[in-house]
Amino acid sequence: MPPTSRRRGDHRNRRPGGPRNTGRPQDLVRRTAFDVIRAVETRDAYANLLLPSRLRDRGLTGRDAALATELTYGTLRGRGTYDAVLALCSDRELRRIDAPLLDVLRLGAHQILATRIPPHAAVGTAVELARSVSGPGQAKFANAVLRKVTTRDLDGWLAIVAPGDADETTRLSIAHSHPKWIVSAMRDALGPDRDEIAGLLAADNARPRVTLVARPGRAALEELYEAGAEPAPYSPYAAVLPDGDPAAVAAVRDGRAAVQDEASQLVALALAAAPLDGADARWADLCAGPGGKAGLLSAVATERGARLLAADVQPHRAGLVGRAVDGRAGVVVADGTAPAWRPGSFDRILLDVPCTGLGALRRRPEARWRRGPQAVAELGPLQRSLLASALDAVRPGGVVAYVTCSPHLAETRVVVDDVLHDRERGGDRDGGRVERLDAPSALRTVAPGLSGVGDGPYAQFWPHRHGTDAMFLALLRKA
Repeated sequence: MPPTSRRRGDHRNRRPGGPRNTGRPQDLVRRTAFDVIRAVETRDAYANLLLPSRLRDRGLTGRDAALATELTYGTLRGRGTYDAVLALCSDRELRRIDAPLLDVLRLGAHQILATRIPPHAAVGTAVELARSVSGPGQAKFANAVLRKVTTRDLDGWLAIVAPGDADETTRLSIAHSHPKWIVSAMRDALGPDRDEIAGLLAADNARPRVTLVARPGRAALEELYEAGAEPAPYSPYAAVLPDGDPAAVAAVRDGRAAVQDEASQLVALALAAAPLDGADARWADLCAGPGGKAGLLSAVATERGARLLAADVQPHRAGLVGRAVDGRAGVVVADGTAPAWRPGSFDRILLDVPCTGLGALRRRPEARWRRGPQAVAELGPLQRSLLASALDAVRPGGVVAYVTCSPHLAETRVVVDDVLHDRERGGDRDGGRVERLDAPSALRTVAPGLSGVGDGPYAQFWPHRHGTDAMFLALLRKA
């Protein structure tokens, strides 16, 4: 419907900045997607946390909720590609377009190029949104730009903005909507398999499956299957929910099960399965918030007569951990770089360090635009300090699992190698040489069908190979 056919004056009593009450759910759907995208831009909000609450607040369910979700995540994922197209269709430089209006244009471009929404409807609704956000004059500008976008399909535009004869990094960056520095880092992380880079970037833009974990001793897989879930390929405690709201599953509502990526489950289980010398009663998760891995580890520890201590430096995150773990686990607010416990206190330690999150771009698409390459350098000292402290905190014969949700070499094997080299150079200051265990072998003890995680000693999951986050695992035993 052309924007001029809408009646004026219907919205004089609406809350300033709020969604128009046009009586059409589609308008509310698009406004909801826009509001979440703006919150991501202006408040560093996380779409996966904010969107569900906005959907509930505005009463969007079923197909409307699904469309709002697709528009939000699709626009955030495709921003790099859409900006390249919009730059050709606009007579203004993108940096000179008001930020809210630019987000409207991105939202419109996504509908035109990547959904089944008819182009005239995509343009019309985007123009109406531009009118409510930026006024009539900017709505005319949006109309002109988006009508140009409709003159080609996505493949047609990619042939222009990302031609085959372009520099490979630039072409991949635009075609798959990743910043150049991430393309380069991912290609380096793939090493000899760098020819898989296009598949990896494409997998980052695919909608992730909802994977559940049945925490052992608290929920059974059969309970998840009865709620509509299906078997997962690797983890003995995982099930895949094809559709629907995970909160509608009783075990999830009760905290006996949870949403958790399979790679996250498997790195925790690999720590529990790693060979150990001596006692096996004191386990720790030193960066436990928000509690996903700690919830699984505490359940496994309880079944084996062990006890988990879960620590996080932030009180809010420690509170989330307290709701995820079972009654035997202890939860403390503590800084893993300056721990309150004595050296050699633990038999097994999970260390899931703060990182850039480049391995979870499927679920947090905005992360690719939020951080730059400097973030890797900024996080490096913290990662090294945490690993050094964890190696001090584990007893001789005990095992530390160093985990990141990033495949970036500077956050994974480089950190581990640097810390172990420093210990060797310092003469093993607390007594105990550290050996690298074969992480792929430990993973196969809990997931026999798993392959493609590397030749050892480290293990790396990949979205395009495993359908999981790009999780890294190193298992280190103090001899």
